[in-house]
Amino acid sequence: MRFAVAAVVGAVVLAGCAPVQSGSAPAGGDEQVGQLRVWLFDEVNRGPKEAVVKEAVTEFEQAHQGVTVDVQYIQVQTRAERFKAAFSDPQSAPDVAEFGNTDLAGYVAGGGFAELDLGTWDEAKDLLPAVLDTGKVDGKVYGVPWYVGVRALYYRTDVFQELNLQPPATLDEIAPLARRIRAAKPDLLGISAGGKYTYGAMPFVWANGGDIARKDGDKYVAAIDSTESKAGLRQYTELIADDICPPAQCAGNGGDASVEAFRAGKAAMVVGGDFNRKSVDASAAAGKYAVVPLPGKKAGEIAPAFAGGNLLGVLKGSERKTLATEFLRLLGGKEYQRKMFDAMGNLPTFGDVQAEVAEANPVLEPFIKTLDAGTRFVPVTPNWAKIDAQAVLPTLLQQVAAGGEDLDKAAKSAADEMNAAFASS
Repeated sequence: MRFAVAAVVGAVVLAGCAPVQSGSAPAGGDEQVGQLRVWLFDEVNRGPKEAVVKEAVTEFEQAHQGVTVDVQYIQVQTRAERFKAAFSDPQSAPDVAEFGNTDLAGYVAGGGFAELDLGTWDEAKDLLPAVLDTGKVDGKVYGVPWYVGVRALYYRTDVFQELNLQPPATLDEIAPLARRIRAAKPDLLGISAGGKYTYGAMPFVWANGGDIARKDGDKYVAAIDSTESKAGLRQYTELIADDICPPAQCAGNGGDASVEAFRAGKAAMVVGGDFNRKSVDASAAAGKYAVVPLPGKKAGEIAPAFAGGNLLGVLKGSERKTLATEFLRLLGGKEYQRKMFDAMGNLPTFGDVQAEVAEANPVLEPFIKTLDAGTRFVPVTPNWAKIDAQAVLPTLLQQVAAGGEDLDKAAKSAADEMNAAFASS
């Protein structure tokens, strides 16, 4: 999710949700007529999305006599409760639903979503393998990626030109560059960084060779307190300082608020998503910005980005599995992914469709390069939902950036919390 969204990871930034602990839902039947229920996430500006979905619904209903499609738009913030209730009571559940890829493992463990057979869907062969992996648990597919979201570095071209600056070539260059900008223009944040912006911080960790956790047998073990991870955390939290992005303004910000400061013309740089591009084009920064991949540790490298995005899945308790699967393939297929890109700017998950939109839209180049350079993901375990819900990583960032806590101590505390969650059932 673009939590951006998340979530969605925004734009939805991928947000935390409570773990789903319901038992497996009954398998359900396979009715060929009646009402097909669909849950999709609401958006700040839902109109363009709703228009595309209505077109798909009309096409589907015309092709399936005796079938109606009822679409409900649900709030991202309340999705945990909605899905938990749906998994417990299939009668109130949708047949098809949109959900964030970081929620997948927990939802599958809760018996919520059915395994999908992509073998009979010709278009599936063109799904980007790395993106399709975000729809898998233990090698089985439970969600079709509806769009993928990656982040890159937005910067104000007018400010850089005035101060005779070049975009940073390495992560090490970002803090000194941001300080120089704020010193010259005290009304600007050197870079808009957020103490709750986990998916803006993680590329710094990954580029330094660190990680959130590592696999140890069939369980995960926290790695956020490793030497490499702490080097990345130090680079990121250095940005939340009075001479770059004052803690009083920035420590409480997540991805949306961080990007909003750039949109409002109050920041010279920000780590923002491809899904933020249309809103930036309609902001105070319009026509005065450019985007480059977030650089890595060495010049020429690209920092690994979080593979954000949303999935479409079929509920395990659906009584109309065939119809649900057909609707998922229509809405999640190539034609409607292209329509969603035109409407919302959502980056398609099919290689050929992505290539088409990239050729027609050169502004996507830094995001495509970032995607091609390799993305990373959160630990694929139901226990991640607990860690996300407990805000372990944002708390770590804020303790250091705003609270002045020792990084070694804060990282060790975060790792202990993660390990307790990983060890729980």
